[in-house]
Amino acid sequence: MSNFLAIDDFSRAELEALLELAAELKREHMAGANRPWLRGKTLAMIFQKPSLRTRVSFEMAMRHLGGDALYLSPHEIGLGKRESVADVARVLSGYVNGIMARVFAYEHMRELAEHASVPVINGLSDLNHPCQALADIFTIMELRPQLQGLKLAFVGDGNNVATSLLLICARLGVHFSIAAPEGYELEAAVAARGSKLAAETGADFLQLHDPAEAVAQADIIYTDVWTSMGQEESEQRRHIFQPYQVNRALLARARPDVLVMHDLPAHRGEEITDAVADGPHSVIFQQAHNRLHAQKAILARLLGE
Repeated sequence: MSNFLAIDDFSRAELEALLELAAELKREHMAGANRPWLRGKTLAMIFQKPSLRTRVSFEMAMRHLGGDALYLSPHEIGLGKRESVADVARVLSGYVNGIMARVFAYEHMRELAEHASVPVINGLSDLNHPCQALADIFTIMELRPQLQGLKLAFVGDGNNVATSLLLICARLGVHFSIAAPEGYELEAAVAARGSKLAAETGADFLQLHDPAEAVAQADIIYTDVWTSMGQEESEQRRHIFQPYQVNRALLARARPDVLVMHDLPAHRGEEITDAVADGPHSVIFQQAHNRLHAQKAILARLLGE
């Protein structure tokens, strides 16, 4: 494991090993403190997009494991503008032991990895969000230890979060359904890859337009914002996605013990209501906190001895 760029780069066994390591590191942390797995190691964190969870979870993960992290704002680097992506990768490789980047374009992530001589981690891109997906599955495992055969229903835009969730669910045998408006479905190549992986593990994969049909008998309902950072058609999207709100009426269509997930930040009153986000089925804050432990597993595997 030399980089962490996309869920599809890893086998089922490799993902399960990462999840087991995340559980070990969380137990160790909750028992008092983590051992200094990464003493003397430094992570450069490149941000083209602002963040709460990604920045804090990676920075705290490095500190908990005995290492250090350096935040680099959009104005300090100007990735691909002030300085080429390749040059940034080469320069940072001489200063740090790893690079985490949160970027607009996945092509920049691939270019960083191509030219860096240290591991590169995808903290988010337009195409996928693998760190989020790993933390999400880790959270589900804590609450529903037997993953095989569970059903996760994603309601909303077929975006980067939905892409990584589909691929990790398909790899691990979790049934996946997505309800998105016409024109906002998963990309065709992503859907085709998800179908292939799901067939290999015996999982079902459905792309639908009706959210009620998608969440029927679901163990987990997952939603995300309708308008992501950098998307300008926010008013149009609010109108199109209104029937896709996760509310009490939609929850009633799922299993009685359904879990509700959201990667945050949430636009409350749009994709999710306060009653659901703060209700008894919600695990969104446990999910957010688990970013720390999933990130630790990635860092320990990539930067550790």
